[in-house]
Amino acid sequence: MKHGLVFDLDGTLVDSLQGIAVSLNHALALSGLPAHSQKSVRGFIGNGVKILIRRASPADADDALLDAIERAFKAHYDLSWQTGTIIYPGITDMLESLQSRGHPLAVLSNKPHPFTVAMVSQLFPSVRFSVVLGQRPGIPHKPDPAGALEISAALGLGPSECWVIGDSTMDIETARNAGMRAIAVTWGFHDRERLRAAGADQLVDAPEELLDLNLNLAGTAGMRFD
Repeated sequence: MKHGLVFDLDGTLVDSLQGIAVSLNHALALSGLPAHSQKSVRGFIGNGVKILIRRASPADADDALLDAIERAFKAHYDLSWQTGTIIYPGITDMLESLQSRGHPLAVLSNKPHPFTVAMVSQLFPSVRFSVVLGQRPGIPHKPDPAGALEISAALGLGPSECWVIGDSTMDIETARNAGMRAIAVTWGFHDRERLRAAGADQLVDAPEELLDLNLNLAGTAGMRFD
């Protein structure tokens, strides 16, 4: 049985921390606000741009200020993300191998949809993702299951036939809410113990481990490997 594999983007397929931090600090500076270290920005990422901006801004920031920072962030990021985004080692080979084995591949991200589509198409030209979804107006972001269920329907698979693969507790929660299995990768933005405590069905420490796991996906339901 070929399961559908729904990948998160930031912290799972790509290390985008530097690019996000540079654009965020640029936007904050335009509003006269202090910058944040990459370590701090790492903790802000994962729930979409609006929450990223809110976490990085003063607690008393009003909506007008938050909107201005968000616009400045998006404008800067649109021009500069390529210089601050790196594919994690082994990711492209892993995706190409899964593709060759016939697994339908998809991306589901809380990054705005235009950035998600541009990043996937430019960084992974050799990989045929069946569906690529980012955050879209009017569609709730992860951990709401709407995006994951939209993908499973587009793939022609039931939720139980899909796995969500991501680096955050939010990805695990998304999988649970959608009735899917959850694989957590440990090279991203959340540490191993947080992922274990959140109840991932599988923890993997390197992309090639996904190839070993996916040799026997059909028989893994209900099993824990960590």
